[in-house]
Amino acid sequence: MQTTSLRKGDSVKHPNRPEWGIGSITRTEVYSSGSERDLRVWVRFPNVGEKVLLASVAKLEVMGEATGVESIYSRPTLSQVEGRSADGWLAKFGERNAEELMTSLALDATDPFVGLRTRLERTLKLYRFEASGASLNDWAVAQSGLSDPMTRFNRQELEQLHKKWLINLDVHLARLLQDARREPGLADQVAQLACAGGQRGYTRVKSTSR
Repeated sequence: MQTTSLRKGDSVKHPNRPEWGIGSITRTEVYSSGSERDLRVWVRFPNVGEKVLLASVAKLEVMGEATGVESIYSRPTLSQVEGRSADGWLAKFGERNAEELMTSLALDATDPFVGLRTRLERTLKLYRFEASGASLNDWAVAQSGLSDPMTRFNRQELEQLHKKWLINLDVHLARLLQDARREPGLADQVAQLACAGGQRGYTRVKSTSR
């Protein structure tokens, strides 16, 4: 049986379908076929709607774990804001421009309802997005919810937006490191397990926030 920790409310990405965007798990159930058991997962993706997937086949990447307050902290994507009429549920976001949406941080990394360790882990994970090649496009897909961000932005614009997003990410990490001083060793422990980009970001921000 596929024994992943996938749960309702988790934010996930299909590794072979990044153009679908970052989806949210709406339901899970154990699936049996003869002697084989697996986990069937319902995921609502911003660009293609709901998909039903087998965990062992899709190998979904968890971008943010369920917190129990997903409906309160759901972050609208650029595609949602620009694709919905002004009288819809996204009307309150109508005055937020594209730059603000593209440079804001994922709410699962800033959610005050989760512990400091979890916020540090999620924040460092965001540093995997670099301002070059496929990584820049993956970042743009995740931020905008657009299957092809190049239809909305040119590469230079994306690079500038990523630069501003990275500044916001550094500022957020610096605040977390300030909070982590109350728990000696915590930040170093989390950083040691982070991706290469997260470790580089941690070292840079730590050296400038002393």
